[in-house]
Amino acid sequence: MVRFSNNIIGLLNFLTFLLSIPILGGGVWLTKHASTECDRWLEKPVIAIGVFLMVVSLAGLIGACCRVTWLLWLYLLVMFLLIVILFAFTIFAFVVTNKGAGEVVSNRGYKEYRLGDYSNWLQKRVNNQNTWNRIKSCLQSGKVCTEFQNKFLNDTVTEFYTENLSALQSGCCKPADECNFIYVNPTTWTKTANATLNNPDCSAWDNDPNKLCFDCQSCKAGLLQNLKTDWKKVAVINIVVLVFLVIVYSIGCCAFRNNRQENWKRY
Repeated sequence: MVRFSNNIIGLLNFLTFLLSIPILGGGVWLTKHASTECDRWLEKPVIAIGVFLMVVSLAGLIGACCRVTWLLWLYLLVMFLLIVILFAFTIFAFVVTNKGAGEVVSNRGYKEYRLGDYSNWLQKRVNNQNTWNRIKSCLQSGKVCTEFQNKFLNDTVTEFYTENLSALQSGCCKPADECNFIYVNPTTWTKTANATLNNPDCSAWDNDPNKLCFDCQSCKAGLLQNLKTDWKKVAVINIVVLVFLVIVYSIGCCAFRNNRQENWKRY
C-alpha cells in the first residue's frame, strides 16, 4: 500500500514537472527569437532551470510512486543541497545589500546615487567592463531613458526638479546636479563655462540618446540601488520558499523511510 507521504511527494513533483515544461519551452523560444543582449543572456539560465526542475521532479515522482529507493535518496540529497544553497544565498543577499542609499538633494524631488556607498562586492561586479557593457546594452534596449524622456518632455526646469525619479532615471538619464548644467529637456543639457567638472560623471555626460550617462558612476549606483531593492524582496520570498522546502524535505524523508520498510518486507 502506497503511504500518504509518498502520495504527497508524488503529487508535488508531478506539479513541478508540469511547471518545468513551460519554463524549458520559454528558454528554447528565447534561443530562436532573442533579439537583444538581455534576451540572449537569459537563454541558458532559463533552460538550465527548466531542465533541473524536470529531472529532479521526475526523480522524486518515480522514487515516491514506484518506490525506487535510490532515486528518492538522490532526490532528497538534491533537496538538501538546495535548502543549504538557498539559505546561504538569503544570508548573502542581506549582507551585500545592507550598505548604500540615495542621497537627498536640496530642493529636488529625486535622490542621487554614489557608487562608493555600496558594498565592495557589488562595486567590483559593475566595475568589470565586460559585465557593465552587457548591463548597459540591456538598459539601452529596455528604453529606460526613452520612456523617461517621453514622460517628462513637457516639464519646465522647475517642474522637472520636483519629479520623483527612479534610481535608474536619476543615475543614467540625467547629469548630476553638481555639474551645474543648464536644463533644455530631460535628456538634453547644456554645459556651461562654470560647470563643475570635478565629478568624472560631468565629463562622461553626452546628449547623444545612446550615451547620456550610461558610462557614469551614478548609473552604476542607480542600478545597484534597484538591485538592492529587488534582492531584499527576493530574500524575503526565499525565506518562505525555504520553509516550504523544509516541509517537503521532511515529507520526502517519510516517503524514503516507507520505501525502505517496503523493501525490507519484500525481502
